Amino acid sequence: METTLHRQLKGVYCADPEQHEVVVDGYRIDAIADGRLVEIQQAGLAAIRPKIAILLKTHNVTVVKPLVARKVLIKRARKGGKVQSQRTSPKHATFFDLFDELVNFVTVFPHRRLSLHVLLTEQEEHRVVTGKRRRRDKGYRVEDRILVGIIDTLKLRSRSDLRSLLPVDLPQPFSTADIAQHVGVPRWLAQKAAYCLRMTETAQLVGKEGNTLLYQWKQRSKRAA
Repeated sequence: METTLHRQLKGVYCADPEQHEVVVDGYRIDAIADGRLVEIQQAGLAAIRPKIAILLKTHNVTVVKPLVARKVLIKRARKGGKVQSQRTSPKHATFFDLFDELVNFVTVFPHRRLSLHVLLTEQEEHRVVTGKRRRRDKGYRVEDRILVGIIDTLKLRSRSDLRSLLPVDLPQPFSTADIAQHVGVPRWLAQKAAYCLRMTETAQLVGKEGNTLLYQWKQRSKRAA
């Protein structure tokens, strides 16, 4: 079922409802705006990778990836019932969290026809209590997600844009430990970032220091960047 958030973001990118949920080349597209296909992906980017790869052969595509910078959790005993509790989630995404998803999208990005829009959003998540506390049941189900606001937007089209997610004072060569320290993120996320940088040829592996892999920025011509 479509969330309110998804419907709201379609409106942000395309004001004409007639251009929402359009079928192009056998694929249902969220919207078409200014001649570009717009795909809004709340779930993992891996799910749309085959679809986007095919569409990019003949179309310009904008993939919109909302990240949750602030989320208010609203719980009810039943759908439409009185609010039982409301609290702010302790999780706060930043643009750097994109790397957690991008590891499954590096075979598509970058591409000359592709623009990746990363949105830092404020959301409400509405939950209904299920009363079950089993292994795969958290005791609630998510009824809806609502967009409260867009805090910031990052548009990525090239390797240079991807490189801008890393701090300018990153040492050369650098390790995943350097990324983690300079950005202030867990080592596992720094490792995903390094993988993305290498697979997109933004950075290259240059050696080892003990068991630690070392990377440096890959020099590219202005045309290739």
